[in-house]
Amino acid sequence: GDTAGCTFCHTSPEERCSTCHQRHQFNPAVARKSEQCKTCHWGKDHRDWEAYDISIHGTVYQVNKWDPTQFDMSKKLADADYVGPTCQYCHMRGGHHNVQRLSTVYTSMGMSNADRGAPLWEEKRDTWVSVCDDCHSPRFARENLQAMDEACKDAGLKYTETFKVAENLMLDGMGEPMPKDLAPDWSGQH
Repeated sequence: GDTAGCTFCHTSPEERCSTCHQRHQFNPAVARKSEQCKTCHWGKDHRDWEAYDISIHGTVYQVNKWDPTQFDMSKKLADADYVGPTCQYCHMRGGHHNVQRLSTVYTSMGMSNADRGAPLWEEKRDTWVSVCDDCHSPRFARENLQAMDEACKDAGLKYTETFKVAENLMLDGMGEPMPKDLAPDWSGQH
């Protein structure tokens, strides 16, 4: 599971060209399309593609991606003038191959509990704003960061409440609230 879910992609992708460029079609124009990121960044463990695809940025991309006047994938990222951002435009700003350099991982692996006053955290947030202000005002980006902070706090409270309910059920001896003969099987049927 670890090999298929994590190390397949996370073994230094900047050193493995085939992570983004496809071995059988080594074409930078293909690697500049957001669908290349979808290969790994979708599904239950991290829903990056789904979040992008339903966002305003993803919608602009999906509607216009076939129009070379809106998305000219033949141009280097540093020269690109897209009508909306692709994954690569933001995460590989200027064509830089270290994708994690401009990572916007927000809540994974304890990031939501990070000390937001730490110098490294402030530097990451300022960098994030500088990427957004390629197209938006710095105020717009900072307000969105603040909204994400609030959403993370709310989600953290709900997460804690959920576990408290489950803990109380266990303490009350109701850890298995559904009799096995009535519990749905893997297909959702009884």
